Amino acid sequence: MAPRKAVKHELTKEMVMKAARELFRTKGYQQVSMRQIAAALGYSHGSIYYHFKNKAELFYAMIETDFKLLDQWLDEVMNQELDTDSKLREVLLAFIRFGLSHKSQYEMMFLLADEEVKSYVNKGPNESYEKFARSLIELSRRKITIQQTWSVFLSLHGFVSHYCRCDESYEEVENLAHFHVNFILKSIG
Repeated sequence: MAPRKAVKHELTKEMVMKAARELFRTKGYQQVSMRQIAAALGYSHGSIYYHFKNKAELFYAMIETDFKLLDQWLDEVMNQELDTDSKLREVLLAFIRFGLSHKSQYEMMFLLADEEVKSYVNKGPNESYEKFARSLIELSRRKITIQQTWSVFLSLHGFVSHYCRCDESYEEVENLAHFHVNFILKSIG
């Protein structure tokens, strides 16, 4: 048996997730193996299994991290000293800004339809959606139904998905984002 090869840096979960994210983004989830991720990092595939038992668990860890980041963005808006109307507007804009500023994460969080990972990805989306819904309900001047909350989310998601595919940055569509948010606010305001 060959001696263990010396490495410059100890492999971390964050390093694995970063390399995996890039490979998933460029090649697609199904086309990437744990061996390919390890090769991209210059480590043996066994070293990745020290951190993650399989590719689906690795994907789940990435998604959980991404949903926590989205939650932080929403929390930052909710903690701002703004009037209620401005805060509601900023919550909606923050969702768009997050999606267009973190495109690869957003696509994996909301657009990847893969049976292997569906069973792993449950908690993060539900918690983030609940946080989003609570924010809308708390900030709206009138009572918002669950259906209206879901419609607002889908409207924002459609906007972000479209501009992710068009490869537009938030700055490039900021005026359209404000117009879209104003349109949504008229329906729930």
